[in-house]
Amino acid sequence: MPINDRTIALGAGIAVVAAVVLGVLAWRLRRAAGGSKRGSVSSGNLASSLHDEQLRSSIILNTIEDGVVLIDSQQVIRLFNPGASHMTGWSVEDATGLSWPAVFKFVNSKGEPISTADDPVLKLFSTKDAVRNSAANLLTKSEKTITVSLVLSPILDEQKQVTGGVAVFRDVSEELKAEQQRAEFISTASHEMRTPVAAIEGYLALALNDKVSTIDSRARDYLEKAHASTQHLGKLFQDLLTSAKAEDGRLTSHPEVVEIGAFLEQLTGDLKFAAEKKGLGVDFTLGATRTIDASAGNSGNKVIRPLYYAYADPERLREVITNLFDNAVKYTDEGKVTIGLTGNDQVVQFFVRDTGFGIPAEDIPHMFQKFYRVDNSATRTIGGTGLGLFISRKIIELYGGRIWVESELGKGSTFYINLPRLSTQRAEELKGRGETTILRPTTSLTQTP
Repeated sequence: MPINDRTIALGAGIAVVAAVVLGVLAWRLRRAAGGSKRGSVSSGNLASSLHDEQLRSSIILNTIEDGVVLIDSQQVIRLFNPGASHMTGWSVEDATGLSWPAVFKFVNSKGEPISTADDPVLKLFSTKDAVRNSAANLLTKSEKTITVSLVLSPILDEQKQVTGGVAVFRDVSEELKAEQQRAEFISTASHEMRTPVAAIEGYLALALNDKVSTIDSRARDYLEKAHASTQHLGKLFQDLLTSAKAEDGRLTSHPEVVEIGAFLEQLTGDLKFAAEKKGLGVDFTLGATRTIDASAGNSGNKVIRPLYYAYADPERLREVITNLFDNAVKYTDEGKVTIGLTGNDQVVQFFVRDTGFGIPAEDIPHMFQKFYRVDNSATRTIGGTGLGLFISRKIIELYGGRIWVESELGKGSTFYINLPRLSTQRAEELKGRGETTILRPTTSLTQTP
C-alpha cells in the first residue's frame, strides 16, 4: 500500500493507542517493583529492549486483554489484536482486511440487528466525535451474544476529516450479570420487607391514636420515635426498590406533554410550607430576571414569557424536584430556596438553588452515585439513604435529559436539569392525538408570539 496522508494518519492512530497502553504498562511495572532500585533497573532493561517502535507497539497490542481494532475510511479492518480475536472468535488473520460490519454485528435486546442510526461506525463518521456504549450486544463468530463496553475514537487529518477510527472494547458480560443478580436480590428483599414494615408502622399509628388506645406521655414519646424510625426504614426500602428498577429498566413511566412553567409554579406552592417551617424563604424565578415570591399571592401577576413544553411523566418529575427541594431545605439553615425556569429553542432548563452548606469540590463528581453521601461535620447529623440523587439522575435520563450540580462551599448549591424542549406546534399535535394532558399556568400569563 503506498504511503500517503491516509496511511500516515492510520499509523498515527496505532501510535496513539500504543503510547497510552505503554504508559499504563510502565506504571504497572513501577508499581510491581515497589519503587526499589532493583525495580528501576528492571524497568530500564525493559525500556531498552523496547527501543524499536514497531516492536513496542506489537508487544503492547498483543499483550493487553482489551480488544483494539483499527479501521480505515472504507470501514476496512487494518489492525485486529489478539484481545479482539479472543472476544469475537475471529482470528487475527481472518478479520484483518474484512469490513467492520462483517465482523462486528451488533444486536438489540431482542437479538435483532441494530438500526442504521445506532451503528457506532456510522455515528463516528457523521459526527466526527468519539462514540461510547457501555453495554453493546455483540454477536461473536459462533453466534454467541456478549455484552461489550465500546469506545470508538476518530482519526482526523489536517482538514479535520475522519480518515479512520480506533475501537477499544471489553467484555463486560459477567460484570453485568453479577450486577443484575445484586439488583434482583435488592429488589426482592426490599419488596418482601416492605410488607412487615408497613404493618409495624400501621400498628404504631394505631397505638398513637387517642381514639384507639390510651398511653402515658413517656410511652407516647417512645412510640413516636419508633414510628419515625419505621417510616425512615420504609423510605429506605422504597428507595432501594426504585433504584433497582431504575438500573434494569423496570421503572414505570407515563410521559406526557407538560408545560414546565405551570408545573413548577404549582409544585413550588405545594412545597413551600416545608421551607417556611424552618424559617426559609421560597422563590419561583421565571427566566433570568422575573421572580415570583412563592410565599405571597400571585393573583395580580402578569408576565410575558414563552411556554416551555417537555415530554415527561409529571409524577416522576415531581419526585425529582421534591427530592432536590427537600435536600435544599435539609442542608440550609438560613436564607432561601429558589426554584427557577429558563431555556432556549432546544432546551428547557430548571433548577433548585439554596443558600446552604455547599458541597466540597472533591465530592461534586460523585453526587449522583448510588449510596454516596457527603461526609463532614455539617452533614453527618442529617439522615438520608444516599439514593435520592441517583434515582433522580436515572429519571431525568429516561427523558433524554441531564442533571448536574454547581456548588461553592459555604455559599450554597444549585442543581440544574435540562430536558429537550418541544415546540408549541409539536405539543399541540400530541395533544390533538389525545396522548397527553397539558398543564396550564395558574397565574395570569401571556404567551409570546
